[in-house]
Amino acid sequence: MKSKIIHYIKEILLFVVVMTIFANLISLYKSADLNNAPLDIKNITLINDKEYKIDTDKPVLVHFWATWCPTCKAEASNIDFIAKSFQVITVAVKSGKDSDIKDFLDTNSLNFMVINDKNGKMAQKFNIAAYPTTFIYDKDRKLVFSDVGYTTTWGLYLRMWWAKL
Repeated sequence: MKSKIIHYIKEILLFVVVMTIFANLISLYKSADLNNAPLDIKNITLINDKEYKIDTDKPVLVHFWATWCPTCKAEASNIDFIAKSFQVITVAVKSGKDSDIKDFLDTNSLNFMVINDKNGKMAQKFNIAAYPTTFIYDKDRKLVFSDVGYTTTWGLYLRMWWAKL
């Protein structure tokens, strides 16, 4: 019995390792087409009609997502956690009216800042082809990391911490 349990644990660990490698390879492949130019966003209008100015001496995470995207929904709490410690701007792409996005945030107890990209023009500027897509820029607005797909809270946190150095 004990040897069967050990066998199953080894199989599960092997599966997790293989899937992690596979997911990272897919992310790397999808990230190759992203716009890697320096961040050129100055003043932002959020869904609550407030103007937001990005702090120029801190790194910034820019996260593209959609209310209709199941992976985005799974990752949303990770983004919300990171937004409590770091500068985070999210872009809801083709997700309806501001009120629809506010309802999504309220329903899921999320508090991060959101830009409504109703027609997807901002996503096109960044060459976004899949959601979620995350960009991390250093304090000089140079891209230091991009990722397509789900990213863990700790993965995001460590990348933001690295961008701060």
